[in-house]
Amino acid sequence: MIDNPFIVKGYAGPEFFCDRENETSELLMNILGGYDTVLVSPRRYGKSGLILHTMECLRQSHPEYSTLYVDISTTTSLSSLIDLLSSVILNAYPEKTSLGKKFISFIKTMRPYISVNELSGNPEVHLEFSNSIQKENTLGHILSILEKNPKPILLALDEFQQITEYPEQNIEALLRSHVQHMHNVRFIFSGSKRRMMASIFNDAARPFYASSATLPIYKLGRQVYRQFIKRHFEENGRDIEEDALDLILDWTRCHTYYTQSLCNRIYEQGNRLITVKTVLENCLEILNRESYNYLLLREILPLQQWRFLVGVAKEGSVSQITSSAFISKYKIGSTTTAVRAAESLEQKELILKNVTKDSVSYEVYDVFFSRWLENEF
Repeated sequence: MIDNPFIVKGYAGPEFFCDRENETSELLMNILGGYDTVLVSPRRYGKSGLILHTMECLRQSHPEYSTLYVDISTTTSLSSLIDLLSSVILNAYPEKTSLGKKFISFIKTMRPYISVNELSGNPEVHLEFSNSIQKENTLGHILSILEKNPKPILLALDEFQQITEYPEQNIEALLRSHVQHMHNVRFIFSGSKRRMMASIFNDAARPFYASSATLPIYKLGRQVYRQFIKRHFEENGRDIEEDALDLILDWTRCHTYYTQSLCNRIYEQGNRLITVKTVLENCLEILNRESYNYLLLREILPLQQWRFLVGVAKEGSVSQITSSAFISKYKIGSTTTAVRAAESLEQKELILKNVTKDSVSYEVYDVFFSRWLENEF
């Protein structure tokens, strides 16, 4: 049961998913055409939701396909990747299925430790390895079981750039050596750290170079999102003023997560009429709620980086970070300091660097944080 139509995490079905029709169609076309896809976007643009929505559409239109979604952001090594992948497979394929029977028969030879997640109730697999060769062979065997499944499989590895953080040095080559020979399994490699993902798939010296079709994800179109918000309020007996709709999208900059969060909060209050005042009150409450965490960041960051953040927030978007006007206005110091601050803050995912064929610009990554800085300083 969905009490609030503005979903802030997970996927609740097509009814609560806004647009992305072109991206969904392109993903489906790649899957059915035999291509793997690299899906790239900043955090909280709805990338994971798009993957789950595509999987739902694929199951509906091509029921012969089965799907596996694996978020590897919490993995720290090849061992933890194998454990997570094994857990997802164990949950997706019961022992009564052909693949489930083969998979369970295989992991039993590894003497697994299987526990139950207290929150989800799903089984979790932990395997012990005596050496690196055994780990590599185990990954290969698991992928081989998937490849030999009678039905085709879509396997999504979300936050794929995490593999670059593993202590093992050969993970990209190891994975590529298996993936390139798999025809029954289609892959989606998705990630939010665009520079890392670009290095993995666009560097000619690395194993995954030019191996997949790339699909970047951008913000939702304003008019489409506007209609989506209005429809869900009105279908649930709420009226929303046109100016209030515009304010929501202006204040959240059409960023999926922050737009959903603000609408979720407004909806939860149960007002039958949503006005500009309603929206403003909720915006202020969000900033007050988050202010403690934002003030902690001020204590942690060097002064010049903090000033750079404030400057970018108050400008909304900055393309000339080394201009004398910007540096002088926000007391950043020098062009060298500005460049170093931008690089450090981008690495910390506090600043988002937007690159197009015509320009480069910077904005504060977290929209609510940006609005708080703009409001307070």
